[in-house]
Amino acid sequence: MKIAALIATVCGVGHLRPAPGTWGSLAALPLGWLIHVIGGPWLLLIAIISGFIKGVWATTQVTRGSDDHDPSEIVIDEVVGQWIALLPLSFGAWHAGASITALWPGWIAAFALFRLFDIAKPGPVGWADRRGDPLGVMLDDVIAGIFAAVGVILFAAISHGVLGL
Repeated sequence: MKIAALIATVCGVGHLRPAPGTWGSLAALPLGWLIHVIGGPWLLLIAIISGFIKGVWATTQVTRGSDDHDPSEIVIDEVVGQWIALLPLSFGAWHAGASITALWPGWIAAFALFRLFDIAKPGPVGWADRRGDPLGVMLDDVIAGIFAAVGVILFAAISHGVLGL
């Protein structure tokens, strides 16, 4: 159970207060940067898939026998969702041969959009959250991450295409 708790809380980050989900999303940023620097967007994609699988397993273990299917200290879902929101930046930096940190406005957009969709839970994000099971715990943040990634792409298109920045 200890390894499951370490995974679910991302080495204890989920115990930070207030707003453990925001702390989890913040912790995902330097981890995502490191993964990108080591192996680019493909390694980040592998980390997302691996994190999702491990997150479902860890959430299952941590919540077994509990009435609370989504305790606030579980933040592996926020990490995975935030990484999905960062994926367009990773691919963009890789494609352009640029440092991913040069795309800093995209980092702000990815973080803000992911937190917005994770907290507001529009449409399918809310549906996944209401599943009430470990898959739903992970899936709502995956969907929020996808929405945020689409938002990042749209903002980049507007910034670079329409505004010519």
